[in-house]
Amino acid sequence: MELKGIAALVTGGASGLGEATARMLAAAGAKVGVLDVARERAEALASALGGGAFACDVTSGESAAAAVAAAEARHGVARILVNCAGVGTPGRAVGRNGPMPLEQFAQVIAINLIGTFNLIRLVAHRLQAAPALADGQRGVIVNTASIAAFDGQVGQPAYAASKGGVAAMTLPLAREFAPHGIRVLTIAPGLFKTPMMGILPDEVQASLAASVPFPARLGDATEYAALVRHIIDNTMLNGETIRLDGALRMAPR
Repeated sequence: MELKGIAALVTGGASGLGEATARMLAAAGAKVGVLDVARERAEALASALGGGAFACDVTSGESAAAAVAAAEARHGVARILVNCAGVGTPGRAVGRNGPMPLEQFAQVIAINLIGTFNLIRLVAHRLQAAPALADGQRGVIVNTASIAAFDGQVGQPAYAASKGGVAAMTLPLAREFAPHGIRVLTIAPGLFKTPMMGILPDEVQASLAASVPFPARLGDATEYAALVRHIIDNTMLNGETIRLDGALRMAPR
């Protein structure tokens, strides 16, 4: 898909993987809508990229619908959606203080899984009514899971469940939208340098980096963005979850 002049939306676009993706899309000529709850950061980035910033709580149907509509009014129907909004709140099912508060589990599911589906349903609905491009394609949806979906560690039941759900819905959504020329894929990153990783002490980050078989380092957000670009360019990719992890398989702890 030719990106020049194409409208794109990136949730969680104000930082981390989302920011790198927004920058990549803008550099390729796309009209980027940065969707984030961090409005000031989103506006600063959008201003630098010549795009638009739209406040969006992905867990709210009303907030997401308003953001998608506002972005469409500015840039036209989004042909590309990249879902990067997410949280990695840790916690055991039963910790030192007893059972995990149910609200804590529900919040992670709401942001990571329901929030992803929320944007998919809204964008796909508008895309289905859009004219097809020259190759019959209408658009591409890229979601973000995690290798925790497949080898989650102790303390990650909520996170692993939320990302496992994202991976699991990739194929049925791709099959549903195939007649409309809309592709759906998911990236499952391993250990990446993101704001969530940045809160850990340097020695912990170094230890985690050393656990990656090759390259023995943390992934860079630009490498995630590069895979998004390849997914957009390679029309045969569809309905798959792609691990981006340097061959890492996480231990139980």
